[in-house]
Amino acid sequence: MKTENSRVLILYGWEGSPAPHWQNYLEKVLHKKGIAVCFPQLSNNYFPNLDVWLKEAANTFETFKPNIVVTHSLGNILWFHLCNRDLVTTLDKLILVAPPRDLSDYKDVKTFFPIKPPSNLYSKETILVTSTNDTYLNMGEAEELAEALHVEHIVLEKAGHINAVSGYGKWNWIVQEVLK
Repeated sequence: MKTENSRVLILYGWEGSPAPHWQNYLEKVLHKKGIAVCFPQLSNNYFPNLDVWLKEAANTFETFKPNIVVTHSLGNILWFHLCNRDLVTTLDKLILVAPPRDLSDYKDVKTFFPIKPPSNLYSKETILVTSTNDTYLNMGEAEELAEALHVEHIVLEKAGHINAVSGYGKWNWIVQEVLK
């Protein structure tokens, strides 16, 4: 894949990913490198509604036409819903970072759950990145998800929810992975 032809869509999770979150950092680095990047602001980050986010994400996907998608947290679940509804086309690369388990018991995001892992992730290459101590997905759940998705699984040691709170602001690995 030629980096200069890449079109990268970044989908964040519950409450968004403002600076100093690694998704915000990734957008800025890619933009400086002249790579087409879209980091859409979805409606109502603190009380998201699946139907609204699905419509916004599907419209963004259709107009931006990414070949790489990078998701974090609830953004993974949004991607799963897009896949299960056949609202996307095949990518070159998909990077799923820190997906949560079923959070139906959290009223602010309950419209996103339950979700069945998609049988088709619409990507030629997919990487799942999880942490040994993520409070939203334990290691057993992460391993089950990786197996259900049939994807490469990278496990970070004690990286929490892989967000700014756990020290993932400037994250060079993700930049290099997108640029491969």
